Amino acid sequence: MAIPNLKRLFKSRKLKIGHSIFEFNSPGIGQIIAAAGVDFIFLDMEHSGFGISETKQIIINLRAGKIPALVRPPSNASHHIARVLDAGADGLIMPMVGSKEEAEHIVSCMKYPPAGNRGVALNIAHDHYVPGDPAKTLAAANKRTAFIALIETAEGIDNIDAIASVKELDCLWVGHFDLSCSLGINGQFDHPDFLKATAKVERAAKKHNKALGRLTADAAGAVALHRKGYDVLCYSGDLWVYQQALIAGINEIRDGCAPRRSSRKVKAK
Repeated sequence: MAIPNLKRLFKSRKLKIGHSIFEFNSPGIGQIIAAAGVDFIFLDMEHSGFGISETKQIIINLRAGKIPALVRPPSNASHHIARVLDAGADGLIMPMVGSKEEAEHIVSCMKYPPAGNRGVALNIAHDHYVPGDPAKTLAAANKRTAFIALIETAEGIDNIDAIASVKELDCLWVGHFDLSCSLGINGQFDHPDFLKATAKVERAAKKHNKALGRLTADAAGAVALHRKGYDVLCYSGDLWVYQQALIAGINEIRDGCAPRRSSRKVKAK
């Protein structure tokens, strides 16, 4: 099986639509998601209960549907980055990136020499257990493994131009909830300060020719973001899609089965 090249995917300015996994680990998840035509999965370890073993299993399940996995580790610690990649992640979406130096640290942890200092273990999950020439294997991994920076702090906004200048960075991703909280306007996505901050990210992405991403709760919101220049759109997540569909269906049944009031008027005597 060919290994997905997320760097190539994010380099293209064509629309890329993803979906997030926060809750469910099923053997069929990759094929179910593939049937929807999803381009990538955002697999979360920061806010979910997934440990490294569950993450590795989900990645294997996604491979059944040929869906590349973009994984958010719990932190930017080198051991979190290295283990996630060795477990088979096709790219990293890194939380709370606040400076150029932090972005360069992440690149160093995720890239093999000479591009970085990632430790070497070959013929394991990250290279699909396929033996090969070590030099070619390491070089190929460096060329295909993507790095997405979540811009979700006031510090990240202040340093956005420097962060975007990092060569190996593939995508700037607005972490809208955390960003609003960092700006002191929790959940106020129409607030002038939030709009000003996101506009800075949008300009930096365009200036440095980086992909521009964001999570969106609904299709209409995704379309609106695409019109603003966002080419990486992550549509909702597994538990929310399931929960919303379940609520809508149950409510429709209850409404349809409720006793109907008589439309006949009582005649006056």
